[in-house]
Amino acid sequence: MSSPNYEKKPWGEYRVLEQGAGFKLKRIDVLPGKRLSYQRHERRNEHWMVIHGRARVTLDGRDIELGPGQALDVPAGAAHRVECISSETLVFIEVQTGTYFGEDDIQRLEDDFGRA
Repeated sequence: MSSPNYEKKPWGEYRVLEQGAGFKLKRIDVLPGKRLSYQRHERRNEHWMVIHGRARVTLDGRDIELGPGQALDVPAGAAHRVECISSETLVFIEVQTGTYFGEDDIQRLEDDFGRA
């Protein structure tokens, strides 16, 4: 299933819940043992809040573990990655703020799925 608001990825899936002038809100599900690419964005900031499971976030080379109810800010230009480190699917909410939210603003630095 694919639509403008839903996309399946090799690491899990995401859904766009809401978007408007200056923001985009996503639910992101990451499968156990999987991680997104190590990447950066030039034109948006991100705020991540864990809802379910456990995350290891790499932010500019520093690892931070987060559990349910914990949150982290990813400023524009910062290298970042999230990984599911629990035996259950990691679910987190991502709030993007900025001037542009297109997928072509992703600069992949490393990727487990050959996309870098």
